[in-house]
Amino acid sequence: MATIMLRENANGQVIFYLAKRDMEEIIVSFEFESDEKWGGNVSLSNGDVWHIKPCVKKLPNEIVATIVSRGNH
Repeated sequence: MATIMLRENANGQVIFYLAKRDMEEIIVSFEFESDEKWGGNVSLSNGDVWHIKPCVKKLPNEIVATIVSRGNH
């Protein structure tokens, strides 16, 4: 588990930032994408898949996420 920061960039994309690894990636897909149920397994632009407990969409936000699988680094 890791603490990550989520925020939107100027293009409306959600940025996933993991300070511990200085990793900043765009979330390219969500398991759940409504304002009321948002998160689940999310795919990042580097190919990683992380799990964010589904919750109400609120950005910026600091949350806990867990790695599901690593992409091609």
